Amino acid sequence: MRSRRIAPVLAVSAVAALVPALTPATTSAAAAPKAPTAADPLKQYTQQKPRWRRCGARTPAGFQCATVGVPLDYARPGGKKIDIAVSRMKATSAKERRGVLLLNPGGPGGEGLDMPLLLASELPPSVKKRYDLIGFDPRGVGRSSPVSCGLGNSERNWERPYRAATFDKDVKWARTVAEKCRAKGGDALLQFTTRNTARDMDVVRAVLGEKKISYLGYSYGTYLGAVYTQMYPKRTDRFVLDSAVDPQRIWRGMIQVWAEGAEPAFTRWTQWTAKRHATYRLGDTPAKVRKTFWDLVARADRKPIDVDGTRLTGDGIRSGRAMFFDPVNAAESVAELKKAAAGRKPAPSGGRSASPSPVPPSFARAVPSDNGDASFWAVVCADTRSWPRDPEQYRRDAIRDKAGYPLYGDFASTIKPCAFWKQGPEQATRIDNKVGALVLQNEWDSQTPLASGQGLRRAMKGSRMVTVLGGEGHGIYGSKSCADKTATAYLTTGRLPAKDLTCRNPSGQRNDRLRLPLPTPPGIPGVTGAHDRF
Repeated sequence: MRSRRIAPVLAVSAVAALVPALTPATTSAAAAPKAPTAADPLKQYTQQKPRWRRCGARTPAGFQCATVGVPLDYARPGGKKIDIAVSRMKATSAKERRGVLLLNPGGPGGEGLDMPLLLASELPPSVKKRYDLIGFDPRGVGRSSPVSCGLGNSERNWERPYRAATFDKDVKWARTVAEKCRAKGGDALLQFTTRNTARDMDVVRAVLGEKKISYLGYSYGTYLGAVYTQMYPKRTDRFVLDSAVDPQRIWRGMIQVWAEGAEPAFTRWTQWTAKRHATYRLGDTPAKVRKTFWDLVARADRKPIDVDGTRLTGDGIRSGRAMFFDPVNAAESVAELKKAAAGRKPAPSGGRSASPSPVPPSFARAVPSDNGDASFWAVVCADTRSWPRDPEQYRRDAIRDKAGYPLYGDFASTIKPCAFWKQGPEQATRIDNKVGALVLQNEWDSQTPLASGQGLRRAMKGSRMVTVLGGEGHGIYGSKSCADKTATAYLTTGRLPAKDLTCRNPSGQRNDRLRLPLPTPPGIPGVTGAHDRF
C-alpha cells in the first residue's frame, strides 16, 4: 500500500493562500531601522517583539503568524530592512516542551509558512509535545519580501535541451534572464543567499527567546540546515536533514545530479513496467519497454505528437523525467502517449498526478508570478562563484552529458542564467564540522541520490545517517518510513545512533516525493508542470 504523501510539500501552498498579506511585494519601506550599536549591531533585530495573530480566518486559532525584520545586508545592519514571515504552532505540552523546531520544505524557493499546520498531522505526538513547530518563508520567497525579475512565461521556461541550431538562442535567453534580474533587483538580489537565510534563522531564534534551535529540513533544506550548523555550531540543537544535498556540488553539480539520478529511475521503471505488460502493453522485457519509449521520442522529433491540442516534441517528452519517480504514473502516461502517437485519443484523465490548487487572486497579487524562479536563481547563482562564465563550456558539457545521460543530461548541463550573474559577495559555505545531526536518505532517490546524502554525511563528521534500502522517492520523515522511528527518537531524546543505520520499508511501501512548483514545457499526459527541485 502506498504511504501517505509527506504533508509539507504542495505544488501550491494552500494555507499561504489563506494568510493575510504579511509583507509587501518588495523590500519593506516601513520604519527605517535604528542605527546599530557598536556592541551588538543586530540588537535592534534580535530584541524585536513579534505580534502574533491568527494566520487566517479558515485556519486553526492555534496556527499563528507574524513578521520579523532582518537586515537586507548583514554587513550593513543599519541599512535597508526586509521582512521574514514566520508561523508557529505551540508545543502541545508546556511541561514537556523543549524548544522550537524550525521547518523548511526545500527549494530554493520553497514556501515554508504553512509547514507547521501541514506537518501537525504527520509528526508523532511525542515530537509535538516537545517543540513549537516554526515555519517561515525564506528571504525573498512567498510572503518574505518576495523578489521578482519581471520574467514572462517564456523566460521562466528554463528546461532547455541542447540543440546546436538553438544554442545561440538559449545563450541569449540566459543572458536576458540575468540582465532582467539585475535591472529589477540590482545588487540587493545578491543578498538573497543561503548564508543570509541562515543568519535570518538565527535572528528568528533570538526573537523567539531560544538559546538553540532544532530543525527539520527536506532537500535544499538540508543544505540550509548544514550551513546553519557551520555558522552557528553552538546554537544548533537537534537537526534532521532529510534527502540530502551534497555541499561539495553546490550548485551546478546538484542540477546535473538530476540527470544522473534519472537514468537509474528510468531503468527501474522499465523493469517494473515489463512485469505488467498485460496492463500497459509497452513491452514484456525491460529492453522492449525502453525501445517503446525511445521510439516515441524519435517519432515526436520527426513529427510532434498531438496530445489534447498540445504538440509534444521528443525534447518535451524527455523533459518529463520526473514522472519516472512514480512507476504507475509513468506507465500510464507513456501508454497514453503511445495511443496518441497512433492517432487514438488519450483518456481524459491522463496519469494520476494531482493538479495544483488554484491560486486566489489576492495571493497572486501579493507574490509576483515569477517569484519561484527569481528566488531560485538568486540562491543558486549568488551562493557560489563556481559557475563557468564561458558559454562554450556549457555547450561541451551538454553534448557530453546528453551522450552519458540521454534522458536529461543536456537539459541539466546546458547554459543557465548563472553564467551571466554578477558574483555574490561571499563564497559558497564549506561544510566541515563535527556537529551532531541525523541524515535520512532513500537508496533510490533520483533528486538527491544516495551519493548526495553520503556527501553530506562525510562533510558533517559528527552526524549519523539512516539509509532506507529500496526506498524510492524524495522525502522520508513523516511518510511512515522505517526511518521515522530513529528520527523521532533523536528529536525526543537527543541521542544519535551509535553508528550509521540501514532499514527497509515493509513490502510494497514507498515514500512519496517532495514537489515544488517549477515552470516547464508541457509534459507528457498525466505529468503536471510541477517538477521537483531539491
